[in-house]
Amino acid sequence: MAKAGHAWSRAAAERDEAEEGEDPLDARIARTGCLEQHRQLQECMAERQDWRHCQEELRAFGACMARRQQRE
Repeated sequence: MAKAGHAWSRAAAERDEAEEGEDPLDARIARTGCLEQHRQLQECMAERQDWRHCQEELRAFGACMARRQQRE
């Protein structure tokens, strides 16, 4: 797929190939480093069926995403 070129473009192409078949949202969140917090939030939501019962998981995911934005 990727031809000779910049290392970053080859790395991006390889990452895209590895993520094929994966949920696009999960792939984007995985790149933030917050995938585990997101999955915990999803599991809580599936179990409890009410986001108000998942405040701890919601805060953890939000804090992780906020740290990610501060690094950029």
